[in-house]
Amino acid sequence: MKIAITGSTGLVGSALVPLLKKTGHDVVCLSRPSQWDPEKGTLDPRILDGMDAFIHLAGENIAAGRWTAAQKTRIRDSRVKGTKLVAEAIAKMQKPPQVMISASAIGYYGDRGSEILREDSAPGTGFLPDVCRQWEAATDPATRKGIRVVHLRIGVVLSKNGGALQKMLFPFKAGVGGKVGSGRQYWSWISIDDVCSSIVHCIHATGLHGPVNAVSPAPATNLEFTKALGRVLHRPTIFPLPAFAARLVLGEMADALLLASTRVDPSKLLGSRFVFQHKDLEAALANLL
Repeated sequence: MKIAITGSTGLVGSALVPLLKKTGHDVVCLSRPSQWDPEKGTLDPRILDGMDAFIHLAGENIAAGRWTAAQKTRIRDSRVKGTKLVAEAIAKMQKPPQVMISASAIGYYGDRGSEILREDSAPGTGFLPDVCRQWEAATDPATRKGIRVVHLRIGVVLSKNGGALQKMLFPFKAGVGGKVGSGRQYWSWISIDDVCSSIVHCIHATGLHGPVNAVSPAPATNLEFTKALGRVLHRPTIFPLPAFAARLVLGEMADALLLASTRVDPSKLLGSRFVFQHKDLEAALANLL
């Protein structure tokens, strides 16, 4: 297939592109600002000719800095404006791609304690759920065109090359890692291999559309995650980070990314016979590290 992709240099994109090429696909990576620019609302339509699928992963890193008003605007606009631009562009094509895989996040569900969250669960409240709702709604032009759209609600991606795990490695390797807050909050994770494979799966599984949870079927509490990482690194995990300290350092972002509990189930992936390479957290961490 001929596949276009935005966000090809990000955490997921940089792992996905080699996988797609290895399996024989022709991959076109949209570069900014020459081929597309969400801020200016420009996209070169010639780059989309003959595309069978479009994978949209671009967006401001939500953990790049404290959530000031300006940073929140960048986070929202980079997702909503960029997605709308792409969706409108492919909707205007005479021969549009058959499928659009558009990244979303489990932040859609918000802080929900131990509630098991599936694709038909209601959205949460707060900044991230609001962003995710607008992000997903921005694909409406493509949906109205009849293009099959998948909103991949991605969990905490485990990769040694970036993301949450990379940031945790230094304190844990130094022996000063520990649980965050109570440790009872659920972290719904997925290995970088499985998130890439799930995208490929969604391209080919024509029955999948709308929201699809991209998480392992075995979510872990923060305490379980902490202990598993300590065992893999052979380090103690006896230095907890109290909730108040996390909020002092990170502000509002601490509640949304570290202290929120989101227990997500990949119902649609399992129902479509997707095979996870990494179901067990400790085995996934050992494979990576």
